[in-house]
Amino acid sequence: MTKIFIDPGHGGSDPGAVGNGLQEKDLTLKIAKKIQALLKDYEDVEVKMSRTTDKFLSLDQRTDAANSWNADFFLSVHINAGGGTGYEDYRYNTLAISSRTGKVHAAIHNAIMDELESYNVVDRGTKASDLHVLRESDMAAILTESLFIDTRKDANLLKNDDFLDAVALGHVKGLERAFNLKKKAASTTYKIKAGDTFWDIEERLNIKHGTLKNLNPNVNATELKVGQSIRIK
Repeated sequence: MTKIFIDPGHGGSDPGAVGNGLQEKDLTLKIAKKIQALLKDYEDVEVKMSRTTDKFLSLDQRTDAANSWNADFFLSVHINAGGGTGYEDYRYNTLAISSRTGKVHAAIHNAIMDELESYNVVDRGTKASDLHVLRESDMAAILTESLFIDTRKDANLLKNDDFLDAVALGHVKGLERAFNLKKKAASTTYKIKAGDTFWDIEERLNIKHGTLKNLNPNVNATELKVGQSIRIK
């Protein structure tokens, strides 16, 4: 089991960086929840969030929670500010890129930049700093800074949900590489719910119409029963 602790930066009375009608605390929570949702598709992964709502947490509360849970990895999600542009991330400043944390750092950084390539995001590189969440966490820890909230072209991307999906996916693909995570096998069956028809199920699951009838020759499509299992592959 790989235990991943996700820490959306700021929250509550601490908005983090602010600019162009955006608040960092909202973006970090949105990205973190997207990462959490994507990780549900992987085997033997447990996720804990420092916060799932808009509430204030001290830095000690964040690292103490991860340490007491015995997480394998601490991921701190942030948005940058200061008039620059692009993406960068951090590990603790005493750790070399050749260290275990450094290798995880590189995997996450490269995966995120791969996902953001089509958006022409500037790669500001992997960096190291003496930040509390990186210093006080007992496990490997990375802090990501996805674009600059106070730079208009970056903020315009941060307002785009497809872009935030790409940011989240990059984080998850990096975790997949770094921790050798395996995706769950796709389900081959479906349990009938109230009101279901073959047509509705095919529409919802993006299956070619007629497929379910062919896969389930002994099932009467006009008499589907709630809880009944059918093949979808």
